[in-house]
Amino acid sequence: MTDPVRPPVDILIRRLDPEIPLPAYEHPGDAGADLRTTVDAELAPGERTLLPTGISIALPDGYAAFVHPRSGLAVRCGVALVNAPGTVDAGYRGEIKVIVVNLDPKEPVSFKRGDRIAQLVIQQVEKARFHEVGELPGSVRAEGGFGSTGGHAAV
Repeated sequence: MTDPVRPPVDILIRRLDPEIPLPAYEHPGDAGADLRTTVDAELAPGERTLLPTGISIALPDGYAAFVHPRSGLAVRCGVALVNAPGTVDAGYRGEIKVIVVNLDPKEPVSFKRGDRIAQLVIQQVEKARFHEVGELPGSVRAEGGFGSTGGHAAV
């Protein structure tokens, strides 16, 4: 049995640059809505910058937005997001900006005003209550981490 389709979450959005399109889903079923830059920028190899998107949003309490990289920019240009995914909290009302870095060792990368630079994923998030204890209960994994399960030929 499949879950019924949930209705979309209503997000209030303020367009800070009237010429830049609002975030949009490129294809049906996409998880991320495209974010665009409002400025031209060129990054030399290894250089990073902060690109504005021209929007601010108001998320309902219990939700967060996450700024994810675009896979096409990563594979074709070596562009990554420094703090991926970037977190936009429900209480934040400022402009969403994206920290991009050019990881290509030789070629600069150029962004033009209106280029799609990242994806915005809206997710429901849980609040946690933290309870300090002297010891945690055991588990099969225990303290194994950082490659302890293998999965790469170099391990």
